[in-house]
Amino acid sequence: MFTLFDELGNWFSYQLLGLSTENQLGSAVQFFVMDIAKIFFLLVVIIYLMGLLRAFVSTEKIREVVAGKPKWMGRSLAITLGSVTPFCSCSSVPLFIGFVEARIPLGITFAFLIASPMINEVAVVMLITLLGWEIALMYVLAGVVVAYIGSIVIEWFKPERWVESYVWDIEMRQQQETEALQDSIQRRHSFAWNEVKVIVKRIWYWVVIGIALGALFHGYVPEAWVSEYLADSSNWWSVPAAVLLGVPLYSNATGVIPIVEAMLNKGVPIGTSLALMMSIAALSLPEILILRKVIRWPALAIFVAVLVVAFILVGYLFNMI
Repeated sequence: MFTLFDELGNWFSYQLLGLSTENQLGSAVQFFVMDIAKIFFLLVVIIYLMGLLRAFVSTEKIREVVAGKPKWMGRSLAITLGSVTPFCSCSSVPLFIGFVEARIPLGITFAFLIASPMINEVAVVMLITLLGWEIALMYVLAGVVVAYIGSIVIEWFKPERWVESYVWDIEMRQQQETEALQDSIQRRHSFAWNEVKVIVKRIWYWVVIGIALGALFHGYVPEAWVSEYLADSSNWWSVPAAVLLGVPLYSNATGVIPIVEAMLNKGVPIGTSLALMMSIAALSLPEILILRKVIRWPALAIFVAVLVVAFILVGYLFNMI
């Protein structure tokens, strides 16, 4: 399905505007149009479906189902779901919002948000094909461990207190849900569509700004520059630098694999390469900007800090193996 958005970006950039496929501006515009269409499509569809679900099933029942399962099981299910959804970091945010709307505990929700952009079957197959099953296995295991332990650490800080009030104003939403549950299909549809309008209205400009920044980095930061300055394994700062450099380089796990392949071919250590890949896939600046409209700065800072530390530790560990 996502190839349709690729084709839309290609048509708009290279046919309608007449930009060159080899041109940096063309690449940036194509990326911007593709991601604008894809992310807003996902926002509308997922928020609508979650709203419709909540109109049929009360949040109290959802909480009871989640509460009845051990946390390790809920966390494992969230990571498994994240692993089979081929989303980039920004595309994962709509489902993250849906989980929060459904009152699923944030510890479990963050496990999905971390795992979804980092691990997916397409990226794993590409890793095996291009870099071998050993590197693919190392990457997947590292992603699972980071998602599981990272979500536990985030949960320790009780991030629910930093969720924006509009996301789960309990009294207002319970009243709306009661009205929706007691009425017709049309009322349930109206409730779900109102959820879409309220949430998209609050975050749309952050989505546009985030995607625009991602498009600029996608089009104008050369891959060769990344490889050149990270190839010296004797530099202790290469792993932290790779992680910090990866934050603005917005892509998904599949899109960054060629960069990792080029880095390994130029002698960049495996740990440094995987740390960069994780950072690009799971901790992008556009994602941070979009998440800011859902959670406040303290929760966002904890999320970023936990992932930065985790990726640096993974990089150092694999460089020592």
